[in-house]
Amino acid sequence: MFEAVETLKAEYAELERQMSEPELHSDQANARRVGKRYAALAPVVRTYDEWLQTGDDIEAARELAAEDPAFAEEATRLTGRREELAERLQTLLVPRDPNDDKDAILEIKAGEGGDESALFAGDLLKMYLKYAESQNWKTEVLDSAESDLGGYKSITVAVKAKGTPEPGEAPYAKLKFEGGVHRVQRVPVTESQGRIHTSAAGVLVLPEAEDVDVEIDPNDLRIDVFRSSGPGGQSVNTTDSAVRITHLPTGIVVSMQNEKSQLQNREQAMRVLRARLLAAAQEAADQEASDARRSQIRTVDRSERVRTYNFPENRFSDHRVGYKAHNLDQVLGGDLEPVIKALTDADLAARLEAVDSQ
Repeated sequence: MFEAVETLKAEYAELERQMSEPELHSDQANARRVGKRYAALAPVVRTYDEWLQTGDDIEAARELAAEDPAFAEEATRLTGRREELAERLQTLLVPRDPNDDKDAILEIKAGEGGDESALFAGDLLKMYLKYAESQNWKTEVLDSAESDLGGYKSITVAVKAKGTPEPGEAPYAKLKFEGGVHRVQRVPVTESQGRIHTSAAGVLVLPEAEDVDVEIDPNDLRIDVFRSSGPGGQSVNTTDSAVRITHLPTGIVVSMQNEKSQLQNREQAMRVLRARLLAAAQEAADQEASDARRSQIRTVDRSERVRTYNFPENRFSDHRVGYKAHNLDQVLGGDLEPVIKALTDADLAARLEAVDSQ
């Protein structure tokens, strides 16, 4: 049982050796890769070692039980603990999304509903920023386009973990199921007769790619610069600081205008471009990933929703797993952990079922 863990233990020991070598840290990208893999294997190795040790302790307790009956109770307790460890180890060994240890890029776009949709996009942004704060993550707005009433036509945010998170605790692992169309039902601020309206905003979650993940040929890029503009189309900067990068082979276009520096906008655009290229490459290689990606967002239309936020009933619903709660005010305040756990548990159950059926 768990024979494959011995191979992982050997890899873990080799990574530990590499991390002790000074030359590894001269290449920061490689050092991060080794560190992340080491952190991912650590729970597997710790759990396996405890599982082995508990087996030895059970044998010892059973031998001693012949002389002292109290050890029979200890053997029973240890047997239960060993079963718990075996279950945890099985879960840890289930094939995971290779991007689960990555940071995330979160894009929110207003959809149907005009100004009300843009205001809702702003509410979603606050919700995710508060959730990120509760997770002790760092957030950075890469680009945004505000609406006239103070919401967002679109906004792109980088979400980064501090240090090396445990498996399943990195930003992308916890946020990836947020992707999709989010529907809101409430009385808009622009509604004078108190009627409830329905509008929608789209959320897209990408794993943030590093230079080692995606190789981009500079000759494949067309870079255009233009003048930044704000709500209503008015000019924000008097210089051509905004940047639009087109990846010619794929046709992917990324525009950034938040920073006053053309160089900074270009760097931010390249971060988003790498993330989109990584997602596109994985879609092409893996049909399952492609299906999951397409399910995130196709059109920002009310009918293709993953969530509903009903203000009159203070109700929050996730339609994929049937999750429902009447604490919408708390959810919008960043209390997303219960629904995120429901989604990740459902995903784990599906992956365990896939393994058992093989």
